Amino acid sequence: MHAFFEATNHYFQQAAAILGLSDNMRVLLETPERELRVEVAIELDSGQIGNFIGYRVQHDNARGPFKGGLRYHPTVDEDEARSLASLMTWKTAVVDIPFGGGKGGVNCDPNSLSRAEVERITRRFTQQIHDFIGPDKDIPAPDVGTDAQVMAWIANEYSKFHGHHPAVVTGKPVELHGSLGRESATGHGVAVVTREYLRLARDRPVDGITVAVQGFGNVGSFTARELADMGAKVVAVSDAYGAVCNPDGLDIPALQQHAAAHRKVVGFPGGQAATNEHLLTTEVDVLIPAALGGVFDAKLAAEVRAGAIVEAANSPTWPEADEVFQRRGIAVIPDILANAGGVIVSYFEWVQNLQHFRWSIEQVRAEQDRRHVESVAAVLDLARRQGVSLRTAAFVLGIQRVGRAKVLAGI
Repeated sequence: MHAFFEATNHYFQQAAAILGLSDNMRVLLETPERELRVEVAIELDSGQIGNFIGYRVQHDNARGPFKGGLRYHPTVDEDEARSLASLMTWKTAVVDIPFGGGKGGVNCDPNSLSRAEVERITRRFTQQIHDFIGPDKDIPAPDVGTDAQVMAWIANEYSKFHGHHPAVVTGKPVELHGSLGRESATGHGVAVVTREYLRLARDRPVDGITVAVQGFGNVGSFTARELADMGAKVVAVSDAYGAVCNPDGLDIPALQQHAAAHRKVVGFPGGQAATNEHLLTTEVDVLIPAALGGVFDAKLAAEVRAGAIVEAANSPTWPEADEVFQRRGIAVIPDILANAGGVIVSYFEWVQNLQHFRWSIEQVRAEQDRRHVESVAAVLDLARRQGVSLRTAAFVLGIQRVGRAKVLAGI
């Protein structure tokens, strides 16, 4: 079993070597600023006491307040939070928004809890960490197992201690100071990044390419929908229960309706049943992992038959798999570049909250797309000039910006 933080650090060290960073600077940049571990005890619906552990890792705030998701999942622990917090530091820097990196969550299984229990966990967790978050300190957002409703509860609980500050979290419901375009932001961004990569690196349009998407939650479903709208053929989609495929292309709007009604893609009449493993080794132009991390190991990487991989999930590729992809000439568009749409529009939501002013969806989309177009071009250019992979180039760009901010501010 790998450690996620170790894997993230491996990529960090590769880029640090290219940048020629001193040992002192490496330690400074990789060490989290603060790690919180709190008890989240609530009364369950049964009357029993439920005891959960919550985490918040604040990695780096040289470029702005800590920023990053909260996940409710049985795998949440310090190692995962530490890894994802550092990824957020580099991600916000790569797309050049004025935030640092943070991450956290509660070790629980929201699927086995009632909505009322999830609310009690959320409010209790907020009570435990409210002094360490805030619009100018640390701004959480939704992640795996959390949603706009959870953010609304956090904002409400936070306001009991600090007054009305909707900018304390992003990804809120639009009716409660959320931003238009936030829910679809990550998926929309993955589609735009895919389009820009194909245009700049392959001189190909999206129209007519074949795509397989692993994971059909928020990110996977919006990614599939947007790529299909751009003319791509989405030939396979999977979730935790199985996969469906259709070589002529799946009807994504119909699949979304099916998934909403049945809570899974399995049984969709417009495609044949398949396994998740089959999807990951299907011959396609673009493979998009949009589920949890740690998907590709060296063995699976040797069997992948995709022209390019666009990482919509965080940390789907272990370092040894990354080396296999490089050897085989399969381009990997890394998570810190590919899935930054969510944090970009979170930034816009934060700005709107601070301005007490709402942007139109057109303004949100135009600004988001501009950031993606610029960051993809910058990473591709750096990769070409340095002769390195896109992942290493993205890390180099992010680390350069964070390191520069640290040096300019002084310790």
